[in-house]
Amino acid sequence: MIRLAALLCVALLAACASRGPAADGTVHVLPQGDVVAEAVGRPEYRIGPSDLLTVTVFQIEDLDREVRVNNAGQISLPLIGVIDAAGLTVNALQTEIEARYAADYLQNPQVSVFVKEFASQRVTVSGAVENPGIYPIPSQVTLLQALALAEGMTDVASYENVLVFRTINGQRQFARFDINAIQAGTLDDPILMGEDIVVVDTSSGRVALKNLIQIVPLIAVWRVFK
Repeated sequence: MIRLAALLCVALLAACASRGPAADGTVHVLPQGDVVAEAVGRPEYRIGPSDLLTVTVFQIEDLDREVRVNNAGQISLPLIGVIDAAGLTVNALQTEIEARYAADYLQNPQVSVFVKEFASQRVTVSGAVENPGIYPIPSQVTLLQALALAEGMTDVASYENVLVFRTINGQRQFARFDINAIQAGTLDDPILMGEDIVVVDTSSGRVALKNLIQIVPLIAVWRVFK
């Protein structure tokens, strides 16, 4: 089991962005989910209602706009009017806008779209926190920040047993984190992705969580959730 966990850590290092060595030399990793233009974090991110977009048309400043996707999933741009944006990737929306401008107004338009706020993304925080709930995340949020959104952990929370559930390649997986280690700086504060679920165990522990905790070492290795 120990050897398997070590092999998983080595395999994940090549694909993971968040890492940091612990006191015992173990490298803690949190794998990237869908990571809009790598610098921001998601090439396959699909635009949703309330997302704030910056649309830039090369060398035509009068057409540049900052627009928020409405509840119907649409945006409105000069000359070309309403576009259905929700459900499209950034690249797909850029292509659609370029095609609309090229059809009647511009020759070879170059359009860039940047997601300024990921308002449609959310994380769920549950378990031994003061205010469990579903929280929108307008930008990248770390595990500690997500716990702060839930007004912190309760007096009966187990700081060593915080689980994060994530869907990776269509498969639900989870990892276990030690908040004390994160606060001490021996473990990086992992960046959460949209639709992650954070579950804080209690010091006494519930049966279902205890079963998971027993099979997950404190090295933030992702395991399949069955």
